[in-house]
Amino acid sequence: MADKKIQWHPGFAAAVNLELSANRGDLIYEREYNLNTKPLAVDLLVIKKDKGVDLENEIGKLFRGHNILEYKSPDDSLSIDTFYKSAAYACLYKAYGEAVDSRQASEITVTMVRGRKPEGLFQYFDAHGIRVEKPYKGIYYVLDSVLFPTQVIVTKELEPGEHIWLKSLSNQLEVQEIRELLECVEGLAEEGEKRLAEAVLEVSIRANRRAVEELRGDEGMCEALLEIMEPEINQMVKEATEKETKRLQEETERLQEETERLQEENRQEAKRLREEAQKEAMETAAKILKSGKFSVEEVKDFVPRLSMEEIKAIAADLSI
Repeated sequence: MADKKIQWHPGFAAAVNLELSANRGDLIYEREYNLNTKPLAVDLLVIKKDKGVDLENEIGKLFRGHNILEYKSPDDSLSIDTFYKSAAYACLYKAYGEAVDSRQASEITVTMVRGRKPEGLFQYFDAHGIRVEKPYKGIYYVLDSVLFPTQVIVTKELEPGEHIWLKSLSNQLEVQEIRELLECVEGLAEEGEKRLAEAVLEVSIRANRRAVEELRGDEGMCEALLEIMEPEINQMVKEATEKETKRLQEETERLQEETERLQEENRQEAKRLREEAQKEAMETAAKILKSGKFSVEEVKDFVPRLSMEEIKAIAADLSI
C-alpha cells in the first residue's frame, strides 16, 4: 500500500453508517458538515428523519433529532479542551438553524469517538465532580456540565464480537481481527454496504501493515483481500504508473536540458579556442612580417591558418 497519510474520517463515516445499518432508512448522513465557514466543520452529522425512532445499535441509543459526531484517530488526543470544542460545535449548529430555535437544544446530541479511553479527560471529570454513566461496554454518558446529551465511545472497550466496523478503525489490529473484518466484508451482499465496508477496510489495511503482511501466507485470505481491494489496487497502480511516467518525463526533460547546456558550453569553448588560435596566428604573422626577412607569400607558409588576404591586411596595418 502507498505510504501516504491515512484518511481516517471517511472510514469513520462509513463505519457509523454500517453500525447503524438497521435504521439506515431513518437517518441522513452529512459528512464534514460546515457550520459556517469552511474551517468550522463537524466530522459527521447524523439526522433522524423521524426523531421518535429508536435506534437499535447501542451507539445510537442516545441519538435524538440532530447528532454531531467527532472522531479522533489514534494520533489525536481527546482532552477537556477538545471535549468543549465539540460542545461549541454543537452550539454553533443550534445557532445556525433556518429560524430562531428551529433546532431545539433538546434534539441535539454530541458523540466523541476514540480508540483508547482518554484517561486525562476522565480524570478531569472525576476531579470536577462531573458524573459519568456507562450504560454499555465502551459507551460513557456524560451527565453533568453539558448543554446537550453527550457520550464518549471508546471503541477498544466495545462489546467483544460486535461493532467490528468501529473497532476496525485502529492501528493495532491483530491478524485475527483483520481476518474477521475481511470475512465480514465478504459476507455483505448489498452493493452500497460493500462500498462502505471497503472504505473501512482501506483505512484498516493502511494502518495495520504488519498484520496484513502476515496474511500473505494465508492464500485464501490473500485472494479475498485482493478481490475486495481490487478497485483500490487498480487505482494505486494507475497512480503509481502516472507518477513514474511523470518522473521519467521530467528526468528526460532534465537530461535534454543538460545535454543542450553542455552542447552550448562546447560550442562556446570551441569558439573561444578558435578565436585564441586566430589571435595567436595573427600575432605570429605580425612578428614574422616585422622582422623584414620574409615576404607575404612566405609568411603564409609559416602561418597556414591565415588566408593571404588576412596576412596582407596585417602587413598593411604595419605599413609593410
